[in-house]
Amino acid sequence: MPEMKPNLTANMNTNLAKVKPANILVFDKEISSVPDIVKLTVGEPDFNVPDVAKQAAINAINNNDSHYAPGAGSVALRQAISHFMQDRYDLTYDPETEIAVTIGATEAIFASLFTLLNPGDEVLIPTPTFPLYATMVEMLGGKAITVPTAAPNFALSPAQLKAAINAHPAAKAIVLNYPSNPTGVTYSSDELADLADILAQTNLVVISDEIYSELVYTGRHVSIAKFLPGQTIILNGASKAGAMTGYRIGFIAGPAGLMQRIGVAHSIMITSPSDPAMAAAVPIFGSEAGRQATLEMKAAYQERRDYLTSKLTKLGFSVATPTGAFYLFVKLPADQGTDDVAFATRLAKEGQVATIPGSFFGAGGEGYLRLSYATSMENLQLAIQRITNFLNH
Repeated sequence: MPEMKPNLTANMNTNLAKVKPANILVFDKEISSVPDIVKLTVGEPDFNVPDVAKQAAINAINNNDSHYAPGAGSVALRQAISHFMQDRYDLTYDPETEIAVTIGATEAIFASLFTLLNPGDEVLIPTPTFPLYATMVEMLGGKAITVPTAAPNFALSPAQLKAAINAHPAAKAIVLNYPSNPTGVTYSSDELADLADILAQTNLVVISDEIYSELVYTGRHVSIAKFLPGQTIILNGASKAGAMTGYRIGFIAGPAGLMQRIGVAHSIMITSPSDPAMAAAVPIFGSEAGRQATLEMKAAYQERRDYLTSKLTKLGFSVATPTGAFYLFVKLPADQGTDDVAFATRLAKEGQVATIPGSFFGAGGEGYLRLSYATSMENLQLAIQRITNFLNH
């Protein structure tokens, strides 16, 4: 094992030095050693990749589809994504100039922020939310400006948006994630229209992370790009809709002028995505079989959501039924205090159920837990039994 030469890190990227290990990962690792623990921590579908996607990947390998693809992704996948956006959300994107295939939605976030930000630029981020957005902003030398939305319903209100814009008139962008991780909250068409009216009066670029768009349980997902097409970058992918987290296929869609600039950063970062992975994603976005597989998974998530909501409410947790994604964001029972980290630690170590403290998702998450129901009903039933025993102990 070689020893690093002293002082090699002294003059490295100072922005990276500011980034601390993700609380979620640190906590998950800490409690994973508890024997026989039931984990409701990971936001990853427990389903296998649909057969239609697996067969497409196999066919690509057998057909020696193993050479550099275009930097923006294969033509077939960009065409499938264009069809998907039109069919599901009534949005029109040119597969030649307005869509880029990325290495998961994570790279889509990074490529977008990398393109937009200069050192010191501010990005508005409604919280509670997935902490990766703020981490990436800080890595790039920007400033993450949190906008707490806990009251009244974990959704950004027009008044909150106006206040944030007035307080930070030089902000470069705003990140919206809906359906939300961690709350499962999404926005109606009218709510998005109200936000869009305000944003249209600014030069803020809207980075709209819609990775859970296919997991909306009430009504139909609406994108803010419907109201602000020239100002919005949509991020999405196959990870959640197709249970394809390991294939790492995401995408960015937006106006050609922005996409040209993002495409430069994106192609330098990755050269091109994997051919077999892109082939697998084509039927997820472009076939009826892929659509049906997603709908079957969504029905199972909804059943799990309803089960957990009912049981946890009876146990004294305050639960706002989520309208999308596969998370519950629950307030601790009144007799358990508000220290979500302490409660989650005790629940894991004494009750053998792993959750994520709500405070890890930023301002407004204190006193809450995030539970993922991207696991089997058997695991959820066992978790409820153990939580009941823990609270009654």
